[in-house]
Amino acid sequence: MSKVTPIGALHIPGTDIHYAPAIKAGNWIFLTGIEAVDYAAGLAPAVAGKADLPYHGLPRHRREGDFICARFKDLLGQAGTSFANTVRLDQYYPTWKAVDPYHLARRAAFGDYIPPSTSVIMEELLTAGADITASVLAVSPGSGREPKRVSAAQVTAPVWSGFAPAVTSGDFVFVAGQMARGADGNPDPHAHVPPHSLWGGYEIRRQTEYLIREKFIPVLQAVGSSLDKTVKAQVYLRDIADTPHFLDVWNSHFGARQCALSIIPGKDYGLVPGNIEINLIALTGTAKIKKHIIDGCIPSEMTYGAAGVRVGDLLLCSGMIAADANGPIDLIRTGNGLPYFGVSSRAQMNYIVEATKSVCAAGGTSLDNIARIHEFHTDLNEFYPMHHAWQEALDGAPVPFTAVRVPATMPVPACSVIVDSWIYAPD
Repeated sequence: MSKVTPIGALHIPGTDIHYAPAIKAGNWIFLTGIEAVDYAAGLAPAVAGKADLPYHGLPRHRREGDFICARFKDLLGQAGTSFANTVRLDQYYPTWKAVDPYHLARRAAFGDYIPPSTSVIMEELLTAGADITASVLAVSPGSGREPKRVSAAQVTAPVWSGFAPAVTSGDFVFVAGQMARGADGNPDPHAHVPPHSLWGGYEIRRQTEYLIREKFIPVLQAVGSSLDKTVKAQVYLRDIADTPHFLDVWNSHFGARQCALSIIPGKDYGLVPGNIEINLIALTGTAKIKKHIIDGCIPSEMTYGAAGVRVGDLLLCSGMIAADANGPIDLIRTGNGLPYFGVSSRAQMNYIVEATKSVCAAGGTSLDNIARIHEFHTDLNEFYPMHHAWQEALDGAPVPFTAVRVPATMPVPACSVIVDSWIYAPD
């Protein structure tokens, strides 16, 4: 039986999609896929503005940011919490031009405290004309999980973004998306191959090593923690062909399959020469809860990290792709002969949903308790047939989803979607 409560759920007009923009799961509140959308018309008219008066009023992306932040405030309020109790932000944009105006809106709404944030440029969002989609993780006030800033001299945030680089929340520490930049916001020479050096190192290896040694180790040490207490990381790569090099460095520090790990293609980043951005969740050194690695219940080729990690009342899954020991699942190959019937797309998501059920069972919870689904597609035309797999698995309950189009190709080139999901796991 589901132990999560949807907030603001709606049937999207003209469709059979039942969407949950927010989920309350114990003392956690998940806001997922918040966009400036009027579900009866598309992009919200207040954001779109008047076609014949395009330069009147606030900049269009500032209006979009204000709309999203107002939606945050409303949903957080319905869940009994506020901006002060947010612990994580994830944002995707199809254009860098939206980022700074959104930051202005975000600062105006959140005030002096903005939680650890990750921003990545992607190809496309679900809403035509929208240039910002955002997800928030918050906690209930009085739950003992109220966020507290972490101070580590090497770990900073760009002054123009204004977010906290890391916070603790109860037994957890949330670290913002980190890139190979110094404290002054500029590229750190130690993180990059020297100019004019053809074989003075390998760029992705240099950047990954730098992030681990100069960002993650110091911030974890600041809360008495260490790399082995990491429970989840999201990795965005400019070139997905860098995956083996990244993993070689990552596993040398963290160990293979020792946390939930999602590797996702990204189009562009805030740091121009940056090829990678990583955010991280770990346990503090004084955490009372323990990390339980769940693996072996699904084909290992589906994920680059453990299938999942159960930690307290959360089950964190690695990014899943529809593959097995032979490569992409068979129905992807056979379905390519019927490209307009949705065979391949539906088969991929069915496979991922069934795998997620297996991880839930191994982690002592149920798919009914899913709290957040982030889907990364190479073709958003596949979203609708794929979405039905979730609606059927959840028996029509509202689904907390977002979906963005990422640059092709995927880590398994024949596959067209990666799914990153979080599940509530109450005792």
